[in-house]
Amino acid sequence: MASLWGGRFEKDMDDIVKKYNASIFFDQRMYNEDIDGSIAHVTMLGKQGIVSNEEKDQIIAGLEEIRKEIAKGKILFTVEDEDIHMGIESRLIDKIGDVGKKLHTSRSRNDQCQVDIRLYLRKEIYEILNSLCYLESVILEKAEKYEDKITVGFTHLQHAQPITIGFVFMAYFQMFKRDMERLTDTLERLNYNPLGACALAGTTMPIDRHLTSELLSFTAPTENAMDTVSDRDYSLEFLSDASISMMHLSRWAEEFAWWNSSEFSYIAIDDSFCTGSSIMPQKKNPDMAELIRGKVGRVYGDLMQLLTVMKGTPLAYNKDFQEDKESLFDAIDTWKATIDIFAKMLDKTEFRMDQIEKQLGKGFLNATDIAEHFAKQGIPFREAHAIVGHMVKACEKKGCDLEDLTDEELQAIDKRVTKELLGDISIKSCVNARVSFGGTAPSEVHRQIEVGRQWLNSLER
Repeated sequence: MASLWGGRFEKDMDDIVKKYNASIFFDQRMYNEDIDGSIAHVTMLGKQGIVSNEEKDQIIAGLEEIRKEIAKGKILFTVEDEDIHMGIESRLIDKIGDVGKKLHTSRSRNDQCQVDIRLYLRKEIYEILNSLCYLESVILEKAEKYEDKITVGFTHLQHAQPITIGFVFMAYFQMFKRDMERLTDTLERLNYNPLGACALAGTTMPIDRHLTSELLSFTAPTENAMDTVSDRDYSLEFLSDASISMMHLSRWAEEFAWWNSSEFSYIAIDDSFCTGSSIMPQKKNPDMAELIRGKVGRVYGDLMQLLTVMKGTPLAYNKDFQEDKESLFDAIDTWKATIDIFAKMLDKTEFRMDQIEKQLGKGFLNATDIAEHFAKQGIPFREAHAIVGHMVKACEKKGCDLEDLTDEELQAIDKRVTKELLGDISIKSCVNARVSFGGTAPSEVHRQIEVGRQWLNSLER
């Protein structure tokens, strides 16, 4: 490979340096993008008269042959290739001769690797958005199925208020919606063309960066060549997006692990997403949920790795930037697989309503609703809050529920309170009454589902 860049060198690289320096073993996955970028580049060179039309056609034909050979496994890259850019260019020269040496006119590996990564990441973002769309569709189906089924809402891991299961699903729907919006924002900033920035300062050749932008479906050329070759903000944004979304997946996976436990028994996860124990025959472990929690750590690590690489790099290009790819590829692979696994596990998980209903009588779930009911009767809320607190204390001493307190016991707490004033404080009534916008009432959850479905359908169109 020294023949492509080693004109001023008297010695070839030491073998250990070749291995340490090479990125071919991980960046070869971008061979399609590298060839697409080269075809756009040489098409522009031909239009600008920098190469002849005959030379342009010969180079494009050679590149397409190489693409087919790579796809069929006929080309095996080695450490001698150094990177995917040199690996393809050297084979092009072998295939078509000296004409192939003109491909790199007005281009550097600095801008070439940038176009490859941007094209590759753009493709992967579209695939991840599709995966998130599928996850959101599963969430909507489940939310609709359970929109009026009541469960326990927790704060501080303690029984807090009664909510619907559909409400829980729609809470996560909003998280993944934000993930999709963040990813779409990243795609907008990513989609600018680095070709023509060259090493760091542009070129004296009469190139047309707007043409290559059009050919590669970029919004426009990047504005500043020095920034272009040293920019990895879009990769950092993507890794941040991935980390936040993986955190969302991990939070729900954590709840799956709780809900699946014997203490909760809220859900039945399909056998195909669980494993057993090598020694305890009764075990059915929620391993996929647990593994998802573990996978988030590596994506966080991918983000921190690239942040650390970038923090001390002066303008413009530095070899450090070669370390931008493995963490990016790892995050892409991990995030995509995790979304797909979780969506399928979610689809095949059912809630055990008989077990959940046993928990609804615990923890005085209707206490807040009673305080709000008193406030509607004219008792200042802070006083109502204190009254219900005394009622809960009385129930704990007596070992009963709030609705079991007698008139005498209520009057002993506050003269204004009677059983008649309490009204209907059943769990179902409390849930149905929470019709405030964004609330947990089945009617409001139904509205959230419809709004969510409209939003998702607008994306699919």
